[in-house]
Amino acid sequence: MGKLHEWIGLTLSLLGLLIDPGFGYYIIEGPRNLTVLAGSDARFNCTVSDGWKIIIWLFDGSPKLSVLSTGQIIQTDQRYNQQSYRNGTRFTSELIMYDVQLNDSGQIKCSIQDADDNKYAFLSVQVKGSLDIKDRNFTVRMNRTINIVCEALGWAPAPHIFWMANNISLDNSVYVTSQHQGLNGLYNEESILTLTPMTNVTVTCLAALDALSKPQYATVNVTVYEPSPIESDKNEDWRTRTIILAVVLSVVGLLLLILIILLIICCCKRKKESNYQKEMRKVSGKKTPDKNLETQSHIGEVNYGYNPEETKHAEKMTGDPAFFTVNTDTYASKDLKVRPPSQAAYYGHHDGVPPSGIPAYPVSPRKIRNVTHV
Repeated sequence: MGKLHEWIGLTLSLLGLLIDPGFGYYIIEGPRNLTVLAGSDARFNCTVSDGWKIIIWLFDGSPKLSVLSTGQIIQTDQRYNQQSYRNGTRFTSELIMYDVQLNDSGQIKCSIQDADDNKYAFLSVQVKGSLDIKDRNFTVRMNRTINIVCEALGWAPAPHIFWMANNISLDNSVYVTSQHQGLNGLYNEESILTLTPMTNVTVTCLAALDALSKPQYATVNVTVYEPSPIESDKNEDWRTRTIILAVVLSVVGLLLLILIILLIICCCKRKKESNYQKEMRKVSGKKTPDKNLETQSHIGEVNYGYNPEETKHAEKMTGDPAFFTVNTDTYASKDLKVRPPSQAAYYGHHDGVPPSGIPAYPVSPRKIRNVTHV
């Protein structure tokens, strides 16, 4: 019986612990993701059930503030604080971060020291920069195309820029936007709107961020006027002159190009002919000495020992006066001038003197006839 009473007491104690309101407390609702502008305050809520002992707030894993069930607050960073709210059995701790900056973006954690029951949220800090239209004085002629430039400086992240004309959104095909990031991590953005207004129009440049409740904007008024008839005539004359000048310059440029090409071709031909003549001169200079040597080698020499004895016999036998007789016993004078043989000598007209160019020498008693053929 004693042991039975002990088991009954232990069972009742366990049941008491199970139905105790402090057993099995948990986080009912954790913090939510938040996007805020730099310089503002960020607030996160964490609601727990009754029976909790401690709530710890951490930023990127580092504890910043703790709340005890006794109401005591432990701060490790003066930029963090909290406010408490109770609703029945629920307790809510509101974490407040003062003057958040761009580098405060990160993870926020609400912990009740239970590894399986921690709630997370993310803080995103954005920077709102300046927005302005460069030129605010637009007075243009009708049908004249203009460019309107809008600048967004010092934003994080880069804003979404769009345009409106008379409160009507413009298609993104009529403007071009470019951006670049500076060394400080902030973005500068430029958007150029191309517009051809027909009447007066109010143009608005807008920049939007998630942290902004409404876009930031800059506005400019464009005044349009109709050109006078004189101005229209002047513009037409100017256009006509421009077209004529462009055509004339194009034709002149084409002619100059053709002339330059022809000059280049002529110069190339002359250069080739000059090179050819130089080569021919070199070749002819080499051939001339060889030709002289060949000519000299083919010139025969006079055989002064030839005895024209048979001429007499030939004359007696034929009676042809074309053959003449040379007195071989006569010595030619050494003072006779050598002259080329004439036709008269070959046709029998002689005066007892040997043919010109052939001086007379004493003939040997031995009759020898030598003929040299070349």
